Amino acid sequence: MKKLFLSFLILVGLASFKVDGGLSGRWEYSGGIYNGKPAAPSTEYTLRRQYNAEHYAGTYIEKDAQPLTYETGDYKLQLDSCFETQTYSAQPSKWLNVTLRYHFNIRNDTLIFNGKLPNGTVVEEYWKRVH
Repeated sequence: MKKLFLSFLILVGLASFKVDGGLSGRWEYSGGIYNGKPAAPSTEYTLRRQYNAEHYAGTYIEKDAQPLTYETGDYKLQLDSCFETQTYSAQPSKWLNVTLRYHFNIRNDTLIFNGKLPNGTVVEEYWKRVH
């Protein structure tokens, strides 16, 4: 009986865990690793992403300038994978309407994306939650 009750508690705990409506919120790029080489965020501008339950928008923010939406898209989470499809890009993009798959993890206030781009670039990006 104790084992059945313990199993039930574990199942309830796992069932109650969910990543809400996805990655909802604002995230700011805080660096990454590209093909094994670390890259720090720029000191001249900030990149932010706003996620709701199904969509995201990337914003380029430069001091004393209006923020610029540089991309928008759709995303879907499945287990530890995030499937992103860019639907708008302010600049020509090879990945417009192409779905990219990343493994994602949230540690404390940091969203971590790991994946391989269609051009072969291996990425690990860090995005800090901002309020």
